[in-house]
This record gives sequence, structure tokens and C-alpha cells, in this order.
Amino acid sequence: MKNSVSFDKLYDDVVTKGYDFGTGSWAVVNQDITMEMDEYGAYHAVSKKNSNNFTTEELNILKQVCLSTSDKNEDDISKMLYKEIPHIKYDKQLGYYSDLFVGHVKEGKYRENASSGGLGTWILKELLEKKYVDGVIHVIETDNKNRLFEYGISRSIDDIVNGSKTRYYPVEYSDVMSKIKKTPGRYAIIGLPSYIMEIRLLMENDPIIKERIKYTVGLVCGHQKTAKYADFLAWQCGIQPGSLKKINFRKKLDNEPASSYAVEVTGIVDGEIKTITKKMRDLRGGDWGQGAFKVRASDFTDDVYNETADITLGDAWLPNYTEDSKGNNIVIIRNQIIQELVYSGIADGRLQLDKVDENVIKKSQASHYRHTHDELAYRLYKKEQMKIWHPQKRVSSSNKLSFVRKRIQDQRAIIADMTSEYYYEAVKRDDLSYFFEKIDPQVLAYRKLYKIKRIINKLKKVIGI
Repeated sequence: MKNSVSFDKLYDDVVTKGYDFGTGSWAVVNQDITMEMDEYGAYHAVSKKNSNNFTTEELNILKQVCLSTSDKNEDDISKMLYKEIPHIKYDKQLGYYSDLFVGHVKEGKYRENASSGGLGTWILKELLEKKYVDGVIHVIETDNKNRLFEYGISRSIDDIVNGSKTRYYPVEYSDVMSKIKKTPGRYAIIGLPSYIMEIRLLMENDPIIKERIKYTVGLVCGHQKTAKYADFLAWQCGIQPGSLKKINFRKKLDNEPASSYAVEVTGIVDGEIKTITKKMRDLRGGDWGQGAFKVRASDFTDDVYNETADITLGDAWLPNYTEDSKGNNIVIIRNQIIQELVYSGIADGRLQLDKVDENVIKKSQASHYRHTHDELAYRLYKKEQMKIWHPQKRVSSSNKLSFVRKRIQDQRAIIADMTSEYYYEAVKRDDLSYFFEKIDPQVLAYRKLYKIKRIINKLKKVIGI
């Protein structure tokens, strides 16, 4: 049976309008769809057959496995997964949780090799070592000349450790999902909120994936970056676009706060392979709030704490923890088996975790929550004013935002769009200065808005508002 609504219409709503997270879920459920990286360094679904040849059933499945079109949201999935767990708690911001911690891994070099406290790698290692899973799906380095990272499957602790570190780089999981569907076993997967949520949606629509994905490890993420972000950092270090071979986005610096880190890049310079390290504060693009090279769908999620993941991990951006250059994690536990692993690690001294309350976790991600959740209302309102379709979110559209905060939101959107476009042109011209010439006025306008905001806040304190 053919559908009166074509694949083109669905594609236009999700991809063209900028609500596509590039996870690969469409390619998992339909063999006529593949994932390709566009000229700006973002993954998108591509159909191999005529749009009008998609059946009603095929289109319905595509809608149901896509975060932006599914009739299930994070509340629906998390309630189904966690609501009936004994002694589970619920918070509107954090979602369901059994325990909240801040801390790090003490054993081995898990913390040393990680971007923060090492809990992500440690949990995956424990699940494999204790035989709860047969393999781990995580982001690994690749020899593919067209990309630096991809989702892969590790079946040894050494391979899991080699896949540690934060990757500010797009990946998609259609290939690995195809492999696990062909290879019986139990698997754990680690990913960003949109990736874990779409895994949950895939599990709802595919009994094989539901049977084989046993555990999900979620990360807190300010927003997704395009692949050009890595090239941009490397170019500033002297490695030309197309010559970058490896990148460590979060190289720790001894005797400096955890928030002060370096970028380490390896690539071809004057015909030789060189490794160059520079502090992030000495490079452009380190201000996460500006949104440079942002995947635009990131502005249309309201899931800050990866609410459908069995455990959520993030950076402990808290004054008494960031002083430690080695890094610490915030930890939100929702799964009983993972809870047991963590308690065992604490008991035998392999983990150093402080039990904390909801407010501590919230403070660690306060600015992230404000942008992603609270100010999403204004971004939705703008779409409605322009009569542009947007996904149904748990946040209602609203224009009730201060003038300055509105302008900050507007400016972030401008920077996100312009960085991709002007960087593309800068590469064609082989001229990085062209990029800065075009983007600097927008960055300056953004900084002026924050200066105005600080002045207003001081005046409010003076007059007691």
C-alpha cells in the first residue's frame, strides 16, 4: 500500500528543517536508506529508492524510530523502563534515579585515560568482565580516510580502554546495529541523549535489537558538533584540512583545573607526521556557549540528563571538583545491576564517589539546562512565528524570555549556521583568515550581549530586584 505522504515530505520536516540528529536509526530499519556525511560534516539519511515507493508501513516505522517524529517521548520511555524499580526516585529535571554521585575511578588508569573521571570506560569494562554483556558498542578511532571516528564493537577490556575519551565528532550506528542483528549476543552501548533515545525507539520497533541491547550508558552533552570542528581546531594548530589523522579533544593538563585542557592533534605538516598540542584557551572555538559548528538539531532536544539511559555520566562542573585536574564525573544511576557494580566498586576502594543530592547534580549543568530546556520555549516560539513545523517537545513554546536572553539565543543560532557555511568557503579558498573575518563580528556581538547581561544583573542587585 502506497502512502499519500511521501518520504520527501518526512525528509523535509526532519532533515531539511534541521531536526535530524544523524544517529542512523532510519538506515537501521530500512535497507533502502543509507547514512552519508554532507559537505558541512554532518550525517544525514539518504534514500536509494524513489520517494513515492515507500509504503505506509515503512513511513510509519521511520516516524516511530525518529526522536523528532515519534509519538513517544523521553517521559514515556523512562516511565516504562524505571518507574516500577523499587525505591526509585523522580525529579522533573533529572528524570528517574536510584543514586546520585560525584567522583572518579581510583583503580588502574581509567581516570588518567578518560576526559573526566573515567566512569564511562569503567562501567563498560565491568559489564564485560562480569559477563553481563558479550560486547560493547562505543566510539572508536577509524582508519577510514573520510572520517576520524565511528561506532564499533569491542569484545575485550583492552579495546574498551582504547575507546575512552570524549569525541566531539559525529558518528552513526547503522553499521554496528546491522552487525549485532546478525550476531547473537548481549550488548551495552554508550551515547549522547538523542542516540540513546533513538536506540530505545529502535528497541520498541525491532525485537532483535530489544533482545540484544541490554544496557545503555548515557553521556551529558551540551550539543553535537560537525566533523569540521575537529578540522578547524587542527588548522589553527598548523594542520591543513584533509591532513588531520588523529585528535584528542580533551588532553588533561597537570596542575590546572579540569575545565582547562588542551587539544592534541596528529597530522601531516610539510610532508611529515607531526603531533601538536595547544591549550584550548589559546584556540578559537572553545566557548561552548557560542555554538560554533553545532549540529542544529541539538537546539531541539529537551533531554539534558540522558533520561532513558541506565546510567548517565557527565563532567562535574563544580568548584570543589574542577580544581582537580584529573577530572570527576557526575553519576545518575537508574539500573539495578549497574547500581550493584558501582556499590561494589565503592566498597572495595576501586571508585571514589561522594553521594550527593539533586541540587549538586543540577548545579553541575545549570547553564546547559537553561539553554537546552528552559530557553527551548523561545526557540519553539520563533519557529511557530515563522510558521515552520517543529517537533512536539515536553517544553511548551513561549515568548516569556528577557530581551537580552532572546538576543543571546538568536546570536547562537546565527553563529552555528555561519560557522559551517563560512568554514566551507574558507577551505575552498585555503584561507582560514577569511573564516575569522566573517565570523568575528558575530562573536563580538555575542560577547557584547553577555556584557550587557552582566551589567543588568549588577543593577538588579543594587536596586534589590
